[in-house]
Amino acid sequence: MPLQDLTPQLRTRLSRMERAVGWFVFLATALLLFGFGYYVYHVAKSRGWFLTKAKFLTYVQDASGLNVGDPVMLMGFQVGQITSVAAMPPRTAHDIRIDFEINQVNQGGQPYFSYIWSEGSQVKINASDFLGKRSLEVTRGTNGFGIYNTHTLEELSIQQAESLTDPDDWRLAENIYDENSNLVLRAYRVLDRTNVEQIAALNHDTVWAFNDTENHNYTAAVWNQKLQRYENWNAATNEPYWLPVVESPAVTEQLQAMVSQVQAALPGILALTNKISAVLDNTANATSNLNKTLVDAQPLVKNFAAISAQLREPGGLGVWALGTNGSGQIQTALTNVNSLLVSTDTNLTAMLINLADITGNLNAQVQANSNMLSGISKTVVDSDDFIQGLKHHWLLRSAFKNENKTNTPPAK
Repeated sequence: MPLQDLTPQLRTRLSRMERAVGWFVFLATALLLFGFGYYVYHVAKSRGWFLTKAKFLTYVQDASGLNVGDPVMLMGFQVGQITSVAAMPPRTAHDIRIDFEINQVNQGGQPYFSYIWSEGSQVKINASDFLGKRSLEVTRGTNGFGIYNTHTLEELSIQQAESLTDPDDWRLAENIYDENSNLVLRAYRVLDRTNVEQIAALNHDTVWAFNDTENHNYTAAVWNQKLQRYENWNAATNEPYWLPVVESPAVTEQLQAMVSQVQAALPGILALTNKISAVLDNTANATSNLNKTLVDAQPLVKNFAAISAQLREPGGLGVWALGTNGSGQIQTALTNVNSLLVSTDTNLTAMLINLADITGNLNAQVQANSNMLSGISKTVVDSDDFIQGLKHHWLLRSAFKNENKTNTPPAK
């Protein structure tokens, strides 16, 4: 039905419906565009598109387990990703070039590339699983200066440095040395009048410096270790900063090396097992011989048990040493010895009694005859005189040799 054929009420109601549908389509389209924009923003934020990026490179010998997009770790945090893995041309000093960037910040808003310094920072290639996957980790710097700087550098003359209106905001961007290569002023020192005069005294015409209050959201300068100063850097035209690498072999290579060592040691292991088998055979033979020896020793053990049982009985030692008749014979011998001792005691008593009687009789005779002792004494004296006279007789003098000569010299 044509629109002009409708009644005014239907035409008014239809126009209202068309406006409602138009607003619904408009709001749906706007909501869809907002959701798509939020998704793009979230993806860009998660990938660090709005953060300051610091680009680095390193060289490895093997690219296995390293892919573009793999995370880069620093102190256990994911701070960036690998951007390029490429083989170097032939006849070059390096094999594989790995480019990566640091594009994350910590909870305080400080970029993680500020932890990477000119001394102490290096790249570690570590094995992450048993399937050959490897990860890239950057170590924190220990000394030196931050490799990248977000301040624009300016080369000031001594006159410009002396005429700065706010010298506390300006800092040195280089190390200042004297004629003997001794460090006088380190980078990041405030460019005040005292320091400027000290620099002028060293015959420096210009000095590199930067305004500490002017920060950019990009890396504007990089540290040059050879020149000992920062220099302006452009990510589009300059090469990334090179970091040394400590590369560990993949787990598969380590397993292959382990298998090779096992294969090399396998002949020795087999020889050892053969020796162990021979030792076990000898041990089995020794145990069989020992078993036979134990069987043969069973009668000996039984006899020893019987002997020990006999020795535990009262008088068992004497019976075991002298036999069954030994105790009787010893008892008879002891009886005879006892009888002998009794008879000896009786005879000795009788002998002592007789000796007492003799001495008693002698004593009685001596007491009865008082001249007996004088006669005996006189007889003894006469006998001695007689013997002495025989000694002086010429015939018997040789029979009585005088052993005590008066003129004999004393013995030495």
